[in-house]
Amino acid sequence: MAETAQARLKRLYMRSIRRGIKEMDIILGNFAETHLPGLDETGIQSYDRLLSENDHDLYAWVTGAAAPIPEFESIIAEIQATLPKPNAS
Repeated sequence: MAETAQARLKRLYMRSIRRGIKEMDIILGNFAETHLPGLDETGIQSYDRLLSENDHDLYAWVTGAAAPIPEFESIIAEIQATLPKPNAS
């Protein structure tokens, strides 16, 4: 049986909040909760593939410590846009 759209979003959300490191649970969980339902099919597919990547690589990409691989540049930019901005003191 094919996965329904609702089941797919639930699966992706669960994979977002149950990562290997807590920081990624928080970052991806917040992104999935607020933005995943609004992604188009291409964005959902990209996000699904992204969740298979290593958490330490994901963290480096999201925080800007390393450049993401080209396949994920767009979805990483979307995730980065949801992060709180540091205070300029």
